[in-house]
Amino acid sequence: MARKPQARSGTRPSLRIRAGDQVQIISGKDRGKTGRVLRTEPRNQRVYVEGMNMLKRHMKPQQIPGREQTVGGVIEREGPIHVSNVMILDPKAKSPTRIRVERKDGKRSRVSVRTGAPID
Repeated sequence: MARKPQARSGTRPSLRIRAGDQVQIISGKDRGKTGRVLRTEPRNQRVYVEGMNMLKRHMKPQQIPGREQTVGGVIEREGPIHVSNVMILDPKAKSPTRIRVERKDGKRSRVSVRTGAPID
């Protein structure tokens, strides 16, 4: 059984990709498509991209307390994608780029490797 990647003691894992970033999928069934990152899971190194890696879940109709409707049927939702399979889109060139972290006056900022433009 595969082990989950663990953070070093006293630190938490970080990703260079954040929620709200525009990314392009570079590998897998959705390769070449672009979308917005909905959420990230740094501990598992996964990101959820809007409309990508859609999973279908067959749910029994259930009565929800306080509502008149029943929720059931086939529900589609986004599945996780490994962070190595996505690249952030450069804000200037609208092309995929790697990210470099630069520090100025004690503040970290993400910078595009391709054009040198700030991401944040």
